[in-house]
Amino acid sequence: MTHQLGSDVEAPRRATSTRRLVVAAIIVDDILTPTRLLAARRSRPAELAGRWEFPGGKMDPHETPVEALHRELHEELGVVVELGDELPGPDDGAWIITDRHVMRLWFARVTGGEPAPLSEHDHLRWLDARALFSVDWLDGDVRIVSALASMLAG
Repeated sequence: MTHQLGSDVEAPRRATSTRRLVVAAIIVDDILTPTRLLAARRSRPAELAGRWEFPGGKMDPHETPVEALHRELHEELGVVVELGDELPGPDDGAWIITDRHVMRLWFARVTGGEPAPLSEHDHLRWLDARALFSVDWLDGDVRIVSALASMLAG
């Protein structure tokens, strides 16, 4: 699961032209044989506060998806990561998470810094396969978590 730069990774894909692309990371303890992933609890906006998600965010107009993901993880968690494979979704490689957003996700391993909730989140938690559904995931992330459940070793 090593990150390969190439046109497919760098070129934004959109499920439809009406949805904005969001990028996120499935931060794991080990890229090749993950046993745990890092979940982040939102602190804002009010309608999402207390719900859990994969860290990441929206792309700026001048960014590639990978550049945006690295920026977002540094801003939100204070970390540098090594990216692994993308987890392709069922809609042109992306996951529909809301009526207005689709998400692309990459496996990632922290290579610099210690994850901390710096901006959008108030709590982080490492979850193994048994604990994946012990938190209240955002509705759009539930299908992704279900797909990941069988991928976590242990």
